[in-house]
Amino acid sequence: MSTTKTPVNITNLPLRLLTVDEYHRMAEVGILHPDEKIELIAGKIINKMSPQGSSHAAAIRRSDRLFNKLLRGVSVQKQLPVILNNFSEPEPDIAIVKADSLDYDDGHPTAEDVYLIMEIADSTLKSDLEVKGKEYAKSGIEDYWVLDVNHRQLYVYRQPSESGYQQEIILGEDEAIAPLAFPDSKILVDQLLRPVEQVRE
Repeated sequence: MSTTKTPVNITNLPLRLLTVDEYHRMAEVGILHPDEKIELIAGKIINKMSPQGSSHAAAIRRSDRLFNKLLRGVSVQKQLPVILNNFSEPEPDIAIVKADSLDYDDGHPTAEDVYLIMEIADSTLKSDLEVKGKEYAKSGIEDYWVLDVNHRQLYVYRQPSESGYQQEIILGEDEAIAPLAFPDSKILVDQLLRPVEQVRE
């Protein structure tokens, strides 16, 4: 008489989470390849999925130029690590961090160094809003933006808490906003997006 075993639902088993130090050691000894597109989020190694599309890359370039032009006394990082806490080291598309005389040679910026984080979403909107958004909020990032290039709008999250952001603002392309830390530096959402006349061609 044969019996059928009920499969174990692995998602319900307790996970052994990686720390940032362990993540770095895995890279040092060659377990993780330098060219792998990965991030450490909430103790889990996350694959950054598909290759970067041209619209995503273009939005990063526009944002980089704009923030460098508008903001003084800061460092604008593009897809470089930020240590949020002991279990998360994402590489956000744009991070506005405090200027450092050594360009953070002695260690990556931490959550305390961050003025603003922005992710560019073309195919990653859900994970940027939910997975990363929750982790940024838990780590106390005061100003988190997600640029939705497909729908030409900007999600702005503020008032972080352990359970997530308490304030969500969704701005259309004809609206403007300033970073919390730089209230006099207003940015039009469409400055971050492909020019309208080119979209319509």
